[in-house]
Amino acid sequence: MDDSEIDDALERVGPRLREVRERRGATLADVSAASGVSVSTLSRLESGSRKPTLELLFRLARAHDVPLEELVHGAATEDPRVRAQPVSADGRTYLPLTRRPGGVQAFKMIIGPEETSGEQRSHEGYEWMYVLSGRLRLLLGELDLVLGAGEAAEFDTHTPHWFGSADGRPVELLVLFGPQGERMHVRARPRRAEGSGRRGGSA
Repeated sequence: MDDSEIDDALERVGPRLREVRERRGATLADVSAASGVSVSTLSRLESGSRKPTLELLFRLARAHDVPLEELVHGAATEDPRVRAQPVSADGRTYLPLTRRPGGVQAFKMIIGPEETSGEQRSHEGYEWMYVLSGRLRLLLGELDLVLGAGEAAEFDTHTPHWFGSADGRPVELLVLFGPQGERMHVRARPRRAEGSGRRGGSA
């Protein structure tokens, strides 16, 4: 590849960066937080007023979770299937369901049967969870709740909390987590049959 071909490839990087970011629904601020590259630099790269260095390309490819080749040469039609690899830690298995940097993250979680108690912790964010199978024990401040399949809860994670198996059996759930405290658009309590005696729903 001669110098003119290199220049042509670099000129096409800006539009591709914008295309990848917009396709994933991320803002410049989201990408900046994920990559460590300033918003002003990202804006200049996308507009073509600044040529990218190899270091910047590597950081942005990692932040967008795309091959470096895609930023330089473009990509074929994107496969819509999420191919994230599960991650296991402390008796829990996490399967990421979203790929865009920043914003609300979604993942499936499988909690092992041995985790029936633990220390409550608090941190930045807002969490929504829906039990797919099993029975989930949720400690939220002074509350001690049990959620069954089909029940959901949501809470500000500044409140001390812990959750795990309620009966020594595995639990599967879907979790949405907003690291900056974003809240879900739907806030509702599951309907219970009359006379059930126990209220479920949002925590």
